[in-house]
Amino acid sequence: MTIAVQPSEPIATFARSGALVNRLPGIATAAVASIGAGVVHAGAIGIHAEHAGLARLFIAVACFQIGWGLISLFHPSRWFAAVGAAGNLVAVGAWLTTRLAGVSYIGGLEVREPAQFTDSACALLGLIATGLALSAALIGWRQTRPNQLSFPALAVAALTIPAMITGSSHVHSHTVVAADGSSTTVIDESQPHDHTAAAPSGANAGTGATTDTVHVHTAAAVPTVAYDPTKPIDLGGVAGVTPEQQADAENLVAITVVRLPQWADPARAEAAGFHSIGDAITGVEHYINWNWINDDIVLNPDYPESLVYEPQADGTKKLVSAMYLLPDTVTLDKVPVLGGALTQFHIHDNLCFTKDPVAPRVAGLTDGAGNCPSGLQKFRASPMIHVWIVPQTCGPFSALEGIGAGQVAAGQTKLCDHAHGTGF
Repeated sequence: MTIAVQPSEPIATFARSGALVNRLPGIATAAVASIGAGVVHAGAIGIHAEHAGLARLFIAVACFQIGWGLISLFHPSRWFAAVGAAGNLVAVGAWLTTRLAGVSYIGGLEVREPAQFTDSACALLGLIATGLALSAALIGWRQTRPNQLSFPALAVAALTIPAMITGSSHVHSHTVVAADGSSTTVIDESQPHDHTAAAPSGANAGTGATTDTVHVHTAAAVPTVAYDPTKPIDLGGVAGVTPEQQADAENLVAITVVRLPQWADPARAEAAGFHSIGDAITGVEHYINWNWINDDIVLNPDYPESLVYEPQADGTKKLVSAMYLLPDTVTLDKVPVLGGALTQFHIHDNLCFTKDPVAPRVAGLTDGAGNCPSGLQKFRASPMIHVWIVPQTCGPFSALEGIGAGQVAAGQTKLCDHAHGTGF
């Protein structure tokens, strides 16, 4: 029996090893790379679950990349190769956009994110799939040797598996809304994530007011537990805090507890550009990386603007907290809305520093008119928030007590989270 074949449909033949077969050069490797990228995207869906729209986009991209790859392995065609090239190019282009600028109309992508290993590896696989699929579509069917997929498959697996593993600690950026409705950059992590309490409109970073402490009390229906960084983070039970706000606050604490210890050695911090401000006499010592204050990365334990150490009796220093600072162009009325009543930003607008251009140190306080003594300088106030990796009386977001307590926005009272603090 003879079966007629349309001239436009090439016959995909199979032959003994070394014989020539009819195939689209590069399509199989493109398919494997696309599947790898899709698997990484699928693994990242849970990281973005708090933003339903973004999670759906990840699902769609993962389904496309995996589905296109499987179909192309078993039923390749030139037109379908072009579809794969276009689809993967869109995915890579979207990734590049989020690394260069934010996407204001997609929740969770409003701000630029720094490139990390997981997303960079995924983009590389997508780019490989794009190039090879486009090549296959343009070259067309050729008589060549059979596909040898062992090496491409191993190479893709060698990139995909580490990318999925490191994705569990991926730091993801979000835009959060300030008290006046404007958006401000924050870092949102893969574990739980953070956002903080809105300051009333009209407050200025240099005109914060200090008043009596306001205490956060528990909601009667939900039991509370004291903050213990060695246990799962649970900041529930505070009246007026929504589930999303609670998740935001827990997320920032969790990623800080996990990632901040990389700075446990003060010598490593100094090598990275941190300098002590000379306040160890207060019981804690702040190290500041002055170059990181006005960058576009905030609330990120990989790039904390300030580290807080506690001097020990044996002369060593114990890392106890991150002090995240926003750029000094942000005022207290423009700080991110993170965690509702669980969190509060403050400023220090009364500290005078030496004029050392590299490592200025605290050397005094301003006078009643807000001026520093001769020979000292005052910096523009940067809103800041502590995240402690050890238990604290006023919870994980405690400000320092006494002279180091700082000033909050006008009209606010200082926050003390008794619900999750110690000693109550």
